[in-house]
Amino acid sequence: MAFIKLYRKKLEENYAFLDHIFKSRNIQWGVVSKLLCGNKIYLKEIIALGVREIHDSRVSNLKKIKALDPEIQTVYIKPPAKRSIESIVRYADISFNTEIYTIQLLSAEAVKQNKVHKVIIMIEMGDLREGVMGEELIAFYGTILKMPNIEISGIGTNLNCLSGVMPTQDKLIQLSLYKQLIEAKFNISIPFVSGGTSVAIPLILKNARPMAVNHFRIGEALFFGKDLFTGDTMEGMHNDVFKLFAEIIEITEKPNTPTGELGENVAGNSFSMNDVTDLGITSLRAILDIGLLDMQPQYLESDDADITIVDASSDMLVIDISNSKKTYKIGDLIAFKIRYMGALYLLNSDYIEKTIE
Repeated sequence: MAFIKLYRKKLEENYAFLDHIFKSRNIQWGVVSKLLCGNKIYLKEIIALGVREIHDSRVSNLKKIKALDPEIQTVYIKPPAKRSIESIVRYADISFNTEIYTIQLLSAEAVKQNKVHKVIIMIEMGDLREGVMGEELIAFYGTILKMPNIEISGIGTNLNCLSGVMPTQDKLIQLSLYKQLIEAKFNISIPFVSGGTSVAIPLILKNARPMAVNHFRIGEALFFGKDLFTGDTMEGMHNDVFKLFAEIIEITEKPNTPTGELGENVAGNSFSMNDVTDLGITSLRAILDIGLLDMQPQYLESDDADITIVDASSDMLVIDISNSKKTYKIGDLIAFKIRYMGALYLLNSDYIEKTIE
């Protein structure tokens, strides 16, 4: 068997650390819950922290959040698909938008549901994912202002999500200037300027954030405490809110090199002699009850630093325990720290049990 465990105390401490950072600077923030893949057990843990705004990229997850607590402000954080308009208006209080046609559909549906749907206009600022081009922003904004049952809550941007463009003080100043331009043109006030995700936290800590940027969406930093500029764990935070535990189902001394005619394995990879440092030498290998169906080995880091991950098939993970100072036996659990994408795979798998300590 294999299971993932959430450590409640570490999650609470990470949340308190981030909440202090934002509240002390008069910044509003929401938790990005998409990592949890709609798991109700873990969503309840997030709500129990006192979170009042939750962001997700799946409307089915927002529906679950509303069922757990209708008072939480739900935010759909990608441009809505045409076929999802009805459910987005129903379950998302706010959506991120970049297309006039889509907002027209949201407006019509909001009228039908007798609701006011809020939108945040996302602006393209170099990462080349979603966003209105800067030169089109004024015309875009002016068109949306006329739409019934649509309220513009603010503007925002996404950086480091596709091309790896990092947020800088200059980028956030540029976003602030868009706010000033719109407010001057239309004689209105823009409540929120959403400056990005966890990757922007180091700028906030360095006080390099323009004051106009007053909203952030945080997921990875909450669950992994990661400084996305350096790759290190931020001081005062935990990087192991989640851990994976996988059971040993075989331990055998085996050669380091396969025998027979070689082809591609199930993952499409071929064995390379370059990967073997001790040709002709055997090693003590353990097989774990988890595979590629549930996880990707490159996102795992064993708590036992002397263990080496060899490779995985669809349902089994092979590790080398030759150098470990511990003595393992069948049925033992091997613990792994998980990186963000690794947790995403695991939490999306119905075959991995989700637990809390």
